[in-house]
Amino acid sequence: MRSIRPSFIARRGSSSRRRASPVPAVVAVVSALALTATACGGSGEPSADGAASATAAADDKIQIPDDIKDRLKDYGIDLDAWRDGEWKNWNREDWLREADEFINPIIEGLWDTDRMRDAEEPDQGVEENDISGDQGVTDPTPEPVEAQAVQAQYHDSAPEAGKLLFDSPEGTMVCSATVVQDPANPGKSNMVWTAGHCVHAGKSGGWYRNLAFVPSYNDSGMPAEELQTASEEEVAPYGVWWADWVQTSDQWIEQGGPTGGDGAAYDFAVIHVTPEEGSSGKSLEETVGSALPVDFDAPAVPDVESITATGYPAAPPFDGEALYQCADQPGRLSITETDPTMYRIGCTMTGGSSGGGWVATGSDGEPALVSNTSIGPVTAGWLAGPRLGEEAQAVFDSVSEKYAGQ
Repeated sequence: MRSIRPSFIARRGSSSRRRASPVPAVVAVVSALALTATACGGSGEPSADGAASATAAADDKIQIPDDIKDRLKDYGIDLDAWRDGEWKNWNREDWLREADEFINPIIEGLWDTDRMRDAEEPDQGVEENDISGDQGVTDPTPEPVEAQAVQAQYHDSAPEAGKLLFDSPEGTMVCSATVVQDPANPGKSNMVWTAGHCVHAGKSGGWYRNLAFVPSYNDSGMPAEELQTASEEEVAPYGVWWADWVQTSDQWIEQGGPTGGDGAAYDFAVIHVTPEEGSSGKSLEETVGSALPVDFDAPAVPDVESITATGYPAAPPFDGEALYQCADQPGRLSITETDPTMYRIGCTMTGGSSGGGWVATGSDGEPALVSNTSIGPVTAGWLAGPRLGEEAQAVFDSVSEKYAGQ
């Protein structure tokens, strides 16, 4: 999650290009391999046997359409060099920002068990500041709700939950994410829901790199010391799934910041994924055995009895290796007069839980994803997430339609 703080911290490599947005819009992300925060948790440089072995992902394993190859050449990107570590170059020219500039070539073996485990919270939190621009509808700050450890096996308790791993200029980062249903591919979804700040830096930067989803990470709930010698099958029992398409809101791209509430009401994203080891014919939903519906017409706060937030908190006192949940009756949080109010619940989860799904009884009476973790204070006493409306549905529908029948 992104901590509320009084000052803005610019990220390196930001782009000054802006796009006019006369109406709510979505940003379509063109993947290089489309056919094949709160501060989130993070760590330092990648392990030696990660990017160094990147050339193992040869073109005979990953077929890149000629038009995409040409587009990458236009950006001055050599795929062999990229896989061999060039992706770590985050200077102004190489931090791609615009919709058609996102690239995410699969680098086989990059997300090994050590690198997954080392992704943790990089920054210290700061004290909560006053939230300005209140519409006059913010409810009292909720009492903290202690996060409860999810019972292992996680696949039995929360099969849709997992970790989202990616790289930023600050190092190896981690968020949480949720497998969601795809109406265009019933029972065979490859769609994942997370926060916008887990895929794009917002107004001061561009797209993050090496985005990959690990469902049921550390499924058996092994403690950190045991994970140091755990096998890949124990850490990632359902494999590593790379993003081959991502969309987030135009509002997040234009307004989002690394801290505070900027863009938080539109801090959501949808990812389409593909397995690192190549297709076995099974979708992500078939592989994990479950996916949540998304409700874009969830009840208003007074009518919601309880919301359950799920994630892998990585900042102290948590270590990012275990799955936790908080359940609470939501209140309203208003950050600006022009933006929609957000859901807010009491919860002690910390950074790393960003992007994790919020589940409530949907408009049809069944459990559904109604939000995701976006922001929270340094005291870790509450979390807030966007209410999902027409902008979120436009993002979702666009990804679903892109892969209809595939």
